[in-house]
Amino acid sequence: MMEGAVDQADRLDRRQAGALVRRLVPMLRPYRRETVRAIALVVLSTVAALAMPWFVKYGIDEGIVKRDKAVLFRAVLANIVTAVLAYVVSRRLIMNLSRAGEGLLRDLRNRVFRHLTGLSMTFFDRSKAGVLVSRMTSDVDSLAELVQFGLIQLISNILLLAFSMVALALVSWQLLLVCLVALPFVVGASVKFQRDANRAYLHVRDAIASTLSRLQEGIAGVRVIQAFAREEEQVRRFRTDSEHLLEAHMRSVWVQSWYLPVIELAGFGTTAVAIGVGGWMAIQGSIPVGSIVFFVLTLNNLFEPVNQLSQLFNTVQSAGAGLRKLFGLLDTGSDVPERPGAVDLPVGGVLAVDAVTFAYGASDGADAEGDPGGEGPIVLDGVSVEVAPGEKLALVGPTGAGKSTLAKLMARFYDPRSGSVTFGGVDLRDATLSSLRDRIVVIPQEGFLFAGSIRENVRIARPGASDAEVDDALRAVGAYERFAALAEGLDTPVRERGARLSAGERQLVSLARAALVDPAVLVLDEATSSLDPGTEHAVELALARLMEGRTVVVIAHRLSTSERADRVGVVADGQLVELGSHRELVAAGGRYAALFAAWSGHHDPAAVPAST
Repeated sequence: MMEGAVDQADRLDRRQAGALVRRLVPMLRPYRRETVRAIALVVLSTVAALAMPWFVKYGIDEGIVKRDKAVLFRAVLANIVTAVLAYVVSRRLIMNLSRAGEGLLRDLRNRVFRHLTGLSMTFFDRSKAGVLVSRMTSDVDSLAELVQFGLIQLISNILLLAFSMVALALVSWQLLLVCLVALPFVVGASVKFQRDANRAYLHVRDAIASTLSRLQEGIAGVRVIQAFAREEEQVRRFRTDSEHLLEAHMRSVWVQSWYLPVIELAGFGTTAVAIGVGGWMAIQGSIPVGSIVFFVLTLNNLFEPVNQLSQLFNTVQSAGAGLRKLFGLLDTGSDVPERPGAVDLPVGGVLAVDAVTFAYGASDGADAEGDPGGEGPIVLDGVSVEVAPGEKLALVGPTGAGKSTLAKLMARFYDPRSGSVTFGGVDLRDATLSSLRDRIVVIPQEGFLFAGSIRENVRIARPGASDAEVDDALRAVGAYERFAALAEGLDTPVRERGARLSAGERQLVSLARAALVDPAVLVLDEATSSLDPGTEHAVELALARLMEGRTVVVIAHRLSTSERADRVGVVADGQLVELGSHRELVAAGGRYAALFAAWSGHHDPAAVPAST
């Protein structure tokens, strides 16, 4: 990525920052008490930081110089009490601010995740999974860094800088003017540091992302790497990315290496000026000795805040950029929303596709990064078909012909660009989403399981289902005895992505979910095409039980499936070119007949997909 593009994408101008703050403030309302208390504690902490040098001044001028032991004792005691108070205040400040900030982050995470789960398939088609994960990890982490440490330092440093200027001016404005000679150089160096450090930080972040992507790719593809003995090549590529990361880090170190000594030099130099000029003024009798000590102790409150504010700028910028991306994600609307006044779908009826045209990207809106979706090529053009209640329709055709898209439109994973899809006479766009998912259920080619038990994974389809209903759903697909025979029965943990179960067993759980919902229509991406022969038979029996009495639309990868269907639809070039029973289409001698002839003539017909 080009440097200018990085700056433009991640840096916020004043207008953007203001808009983010205005949007963030309402989210802090549940934490008003903690926020107000934290601000009050910051003020108190700043006053305590300035009070201690003042007590030193008082002890020197009124106690040591005048040889008054009582005054000296009071000054020392006051310093000790103030130090203890500062400790207590700082601890309470951190707790209050962290409670409010972490609560805000929790609410934001929950809100983003809830929003993500409600977005349509078109959003996930055009969004990279890694980008979405980074929204919930690196972008939230950048906000966490600001909330946990940055806000405290930001507010306290601003107040400390302002209060210190006022206090020094009240003690001796003449000496303050002399000491401020170095301040313009510090401010100039800080502005340059902020600019250089921000650029260096962005390079580091890009280098980290590249290295992590390479690492993730290497781990995910380790079987391929080892199968083709490409270990050294992958190590070489990772080493290159690591070198770039090292260079990026060293660039950021170089920026700090010239800036931090400038601040230290300014602090030491100003202290020397304060002692020299202040000492001369004390000899002349125009300033007490204690005031010189006060200046020396307090001058650090002028330069250190400038230093910390410069370094905090990157944290603020990063948090702002992350917050903008999170809000951008929250602003992304669903492409298949529930319309106002939506009605429940009827329990049964004809599933009808009427003159449907569809193109990916045609109505996608903006992607996860805010880029507009483009106008994609036409995938389906004027397709019409009706599936009667209880009928089984198989869709066949070459890869990319549009059969999977047609099936997904029937389940309203997408909305057509033109035309309509209805069930029982109700347009799916006018139906409530809950009734839609109850009436029409999609079973993917591979069953996806979540971490948890077998019973919990079945219950995902209907969270309120009882244990008995889950058992009945498993019996309905003939899988209850298989899982009940395990050592922990239905409470057996399936591990991440169902790793403890075979592919066929994962598919049985997926079928049990559908049985638990008891839908009117099943849309299948042939659920046995990727299974081994040992479990394929069990899944086929489960499917036969599940399909009984239901309307079924199946994307057939094997022509043995279409042979058993009531009707077969051949999809090619975005059109439904043939529609009829298996026998009718074979007798017609068209595309389906050619596919079936090629399949029948193969030595292992069951291994030849319909897309060949």
